[in-house]
Amino acid sequence: MLPAIADALDKLGIAEAFPIQEMALPLALTGTDVIGQARTGTGKTLAYGIPLLQRIVAPDDRNYADLVEVGRPQALVVVPTRELAVQVAGDLRAAASVRRVRVLTVYGGRAYEPQVAALRTGVDVVVGTPGRLLDLRQQGELDLSHVKVLVLDEADEMLDLGFLPDIERIVERIPELRQTMLFSATMPGQVVALARRYMRHPVNLRAESPEETATVPTTAQFVYRVHSLDKEEILARLLQAEGRGLAMVFCRTKRSAQRVADGLADRGFAVAAVHGDLGQGAREQAMRAFHGGKVDVLVATDVAARGIDVEGVTHVVNYVCPEDDKVYLHRIGRTGRAGASGIAVTFVDWDDLARWQGINTALGLPYAEPAETYSTSEHLYVELGIPHGVTGTLPRGQRTRAGLAAEEVEDIGETGRRSGQRPQARDGRAGRDRSSRGAAGGGEAAHRGRDADAARESEGRRRPRRRRTRGGVPLDGGPAAPAVATPVSGEEPTASARRRRRRRRSTSSDS
Repeated sequence: MLPAIADALDKLGIAEAFPIQEMALPLALTGTDVIGQARTGTGKTLAYGIPLLQRIVAPDDRNYADLVEVGRPQALVVVPTRELAVQVAGDLRAAASVRRVRVLTVYGGRAYEPQVAALRTGVDVVVGTPGRLLDLRQQGELDLSHVKVLVLDEADEMLDLGFLPDIERIVERIPELRQTMLFSATMPGQVVALARRYMRHPVNLRAESPEETATVPTTAQFVYRVHSLDKEEILARLLQAEGRGLAMVFCRTKRSAQRVADGLADRGFAVAAVHGDLGQGAREQAMRAFHGGKVDVLVATDVAARGIDVEGVTHVVNYVCPEDDKVYLHRIGRTGRAGASGIAVTFVDWDDLARWQGINTALGLPYAEPAETYSTSEHLYVELGIPHGVTGTLPRGQRTRAGLAAEEVEDIGETGRRSGQRPQARDGRAGRDRSSRGAAGGGEAAHRGRDADAARESEGRRRPRRRRTRGGVPLDGGPAAPAVATPVSGEEPTASARRRRRRRRSTSSDS
């Protein structure tokens, strides 16, 4: 390992390697293709990050000028989600802090211009999601012809999300003489087939023996059968358990995630939400607030379940039963990371019992029949360490967090939004994008002006009121209507003229 990388790790307080790192580093540092499998939260990022940085020729290295194309990316890390891209790029920058390695993060939701400008200036490592990587490649801004290290992180998730065609198009643009590393917590058949297709004699590494459980031993798991109408009350009391630090709550849908976040905010908790209906600025605002401790509860869909490493997460709550065992593993893997202890709680509705039993069987867990649990159940308080007497509302004296509003929203030039449209954040509890209020206000003013103009134009086009007459004499006593001209001989009277003539004849005969 280069002394500069070792010094950077020493400054971070990283002195001992995790099992996957001990197994991968000796091979990966020699340029061997590696397939690494380890439980989530056990140091996979540095297992490929250190060898990647070792092979990079940094701008302050003596032989940097000898590169065929100076400033072209030398390494590419492909990840499935935006949040994971930010996480991985941050870890790589930290490990390369002593060397002047330029790491660029590219993903959707942000403006293209800063990313394009960085690529034109020159970068050494690119970390990104498949969609944005392909967009930049097709625009001719991302040159992959000099990449010598390719990493596919969380490959199983990328395949689950349907990214296989995008990955294939990306890999086809990278030279065959490269080092390829693939890391994931699970290794289904699709991932194995992908590795066989794009890797040269890879070495398979598994940090745990087959006899070990897939879950982290330091994470205590609790499973309860709960009623949907009592879930929020149970959650609010659970979040007041003794020793509770940061907590993550996982929901299945975007709407349910926002609804749970709003409900917890009404109960006095410092909470933020992360889901697909929020703009990228609001999502990053929530993550920064959670990292910084301004909020201590993060409600999210599975977009945040992959690779996010936030120090101090003590509780993970599956508000809804996960879809399968892989989702369950990645959700509860947000706690109990790096040897720390954690608590994972899963709520199982009556309708989800069969799904949970499938997860339980697949992972070999002893919770096939979860205990029926309510917010007043004694075993809930005993097992989770909830003080007796707490209610579903956080006491005002304990509301000490600054809250989401204390975290400013960065102006990231979000894509995919019309001019003047507000970011897709909710109300003040979920975070408004202050940077776009001026534009949004201007848009609203323009709409109001257009509405007023339309009203005036409609008023000008309004048809005059029809006056009721009898025999050509107005009933309201006004001036008589002008006489209707009689067609000259030889002309065929119009239909309206014939009707008026019949009405006059009828009036004359009545009189």
